[in-house]
Amino acid sequence: MPENTPEVQTPTPTAATGAEQSATSTATVETSGGSATGSTVAAAEATPLNLPNLGVGAAGNSAGASDPVSMLNDVELNVSIELGRTEMLVEDVLKLGEGSVVELDKLAGDPVDVFVNDRLVARGEVLVLNDSFCVRVSEIVAPMDGE
Repeated sequence: MPENTPEVQTPTPTAATGAEQSATSTATVETSGGSATGSTVAAAEATPLNLPNLGVGAAGNSAGASDPVSMLNDVELNVSIELGRTEMLVEDVLKLGEGSVVELDKLAGDPVDVFVNDRLVARGEVLVLNDSFCVRVSEIVAPMDGE
């Protein structure tokens, strides 16, 4: 046998199906100081990997468990509502205290912006329901080009 050539012995499979095989191999590597024999390793049985079908079914985008979008139902998103904006000097921010009033760039009754993960997706009106603020969506904003 030539120097520094590994010898690998793999038994031939005995099962006719070929779907599940286990293999055992022994490796012998010759080095300048002699030879080293690797340990015998038994490979695990192969099992098929089951992945969800991400394609569109024959009926198109139908709702239900076969809908690929349903995989995203439990993904959490940041939703924020913006009443308005303003620009202030650091000096003015440092003067803010209890009872201070900050004027925003929108008027009372103007629609508020609804952001999902910092992206504007809708506009709506502010409501009070059971002593909680709510937003009734009145307009879905079309995505900008390049998004």
